[in-house]
Amino acid sequence: MTDLNIEVTYFEKGGPHNTNKALQVARIYADQFNIYDIVIASTTGTTASKALEFFNPKKYNIVIITHSYYFAGINNRQEFPEDLMERLREQGLTIFSSTHSMAGIERSIRKSLNQWLPIEILAKYLRNNFSQGIKVCMEIASMAADAGLVSDLEKDIICLGGTGRGADTVCLIKAMPTSLFDQLRVKAVLAKPL
Repeated sequence: MTDLNIEVTYFEKGGPHNTNKALQVARIYADQFNIYDIVIASTTGTTASKALEFFNPKKYNIVIITHSYYFAGINNRQEFPEDLMERLREQGLTIFSSTHSMAGIERSIRKSLNQWLPIEILAKYLRNNFSQGIKVCMEIASMAADAGLVSDLEKDIICLGGTGRGADTVCLIKAMPTSLFDQLRVKAVLAKPL
């Protein structure tokens, strides 16, 4: 591979107001690098719905990673409306809900015993030292790989994550399953908040 000159978009502030621009950046680089696996975090379905304005599901493998069921507590089954999930699936998106690769049982221990364990420390480090979206992109890349939703681990994917809601971070990633997380590579940050 030859050297690449990549223009990075830096957002003044993180948040959902950057979603359209982040999706636009993702589409530009997906086309430039011939990438067809697009993995997107979406909590309520808003970002997932907007993805259809930028990516045709007949051309791209669009994988939407939601929060896991009961992520927001036992009284909230799913933050992403299940009827919207079904409509988006009918339009060609893959919707996946599972335990977060950087949370799971460790999050329960941190909350109940106020005891930080290694994976939660790693997640906090990535959030604080890079951005929430970088952590999310790495996490959803490994989750998609674990579920077999990335077509070929030898090919790069594009991931979109964000700060709270919406998308404000775009990464070019060599995905790996959680069992090989040390081999996952963020090859390029294409957009992120300052």
